[in-house]
Amino acid sequence: MLIANRGEIAVRIIRVCREMEIETVAVYSVADKEALHTQLADEAVCIGGASSEDSYLNMESIISAAVTHGADAIHPGFGFLSENSKFAKICNECNIEFIGPSVESMINMGNKSIARQTMIKAGIPVVPGTNEPLTDAYQGKKIADEIGYPVIVKAVSGGGGKGMREVRKSEDFVKLFETAKKETEIAFGDDQMYIEKFVENARHIEFQIIGDKFGNVLQLGERDCSIQRRHQKLVEETPSVVLKEEVRKKMGEAAIKAAKAAKYYSAGTIEFLLDKDGEHFYFMEMNTRIQVEHPVTEMVTGVDLIKEMIMVAAGEKLTMTQNDVKHSGCAIECRINAEDPDNHFIPCPGTVNELHFPGGNGIRVDSALFHGYKIPSCYDSMVAKIIVHGHDRKEAIEKMRSALGEVVIDGIKTNLDLQYEIINSNEFAKGNALEINRRLDDRG
Repeated sequence: MLIANRGEIAVRIIRVCREMEIETVAVYSVADKEALHTQLADEAVCIGGASSEDSYLNMESIISAAVTHGADAIHPGFGFLSENSKFAKICNECNIEFIGPSVESMINMGNKSIARQTMIKAGIPVVPGTNEPLTDAYQGKKIADEIGYPVIVKAVSGGGGKGMREVRKSEDFVKLFETAKKETEIAFGDDQMYIEKFVENARHIEFQIIGDKFGNVLQLGERDCSIQRRHQKLVEETPSVVLKEEVRKKMGEAAIKAAKAAKYYSAGTIEFLLDKDGEHFYFMEMNTRIQVEHPVTEMVTGVDLIKEMIMVAAGEKLTMTQNDVKHSGCAIECRINAEDPDNHFIPCPGTVNELHFPGGNGIRVDSALFHGYKIPSCYDSMVAKIIVHGHDRKEAIEKMRSALGEVVIDGIKTNLDLQYEIINSNEFAKGNALEINRRLDDRG
């Protein structure tokens, strides 16, 4: 198997392959020559320059490496080419198994406009908004005026907060629409946009699903990803502290219904917005890949999602039913980023001079860092994920507090102190994500 990614997710996939006795090929850019994933894989091949465009987004180089090294399959991880239907199609044409969903599902769910239409047909509630893509700002303004403000402008092919702007006044619409459109064209090569009513004070709740090629689909519970800074997730947990059991059941059923409507197999995530009263939810989007925050689901269910993806790609049926899925306790994940929260969160690449990660019962660390590693400046700033599991939320918070207090990453600035501050706050104890987000926004 060739792993078309880098960093902690590449390491994560390689480790599963080693368990399953699957030989691995790592690809790397010139900036990642000494990276951990290149050292753990059975083989490693350089695919281009430091920039993502020259390496991890270079389809031709990746496919060439796969063919040259005799790879039967490619796992794309998350980010980069993981939701690129063209790349998945090329893999299929080269008789290389793409470890993810079908090309058709990726196209339909990756396009936010088509995804909305699919959900509407399936009877799943969606946020009021446009059903067709837009490129004209003045046409968009007319629609937004009819929907009523605030609205949110989103990229049809977007993700990770790129190509997204909240618009609160009619007179600001055209400028913000054009800014978002330009951003998404640069990031995704697609300038199509859509508009949704902005749900005030909403919670971000996503459901993990896994399906096989025989039409079987399971939901593995929710993750509350409401703590975000400018649409970038910082802390995720399961179960959600605000979700009522009746609503949880309805959302889980809707997630399965959504996945089946998309004829989906492999691991994926159905993302919902939950209104401030906690009574109504709306489909937001589907992520047709493994998520950064998948470990929290693994911690409470015992299911290895990467292993399940590989088994599904190999044509195996799911080995469990919905009744077999059991949830135990509470799990929390904190993302550790190489950035400076005291200086507008600017990225802080550099050399790791000293490193220590925590351990103990119920504590997991996913990272590709090691002593002396030089963090490149050309990729995402996330360098580690600290995940804890407790028999209840109180114990999980206590474990996270202890774990974060033990981490040492010397030589670079990180958001470690900020995460410690969040976990120790009264707002987090109360589940008040919105107040935490307001404070994060105030920091710049």
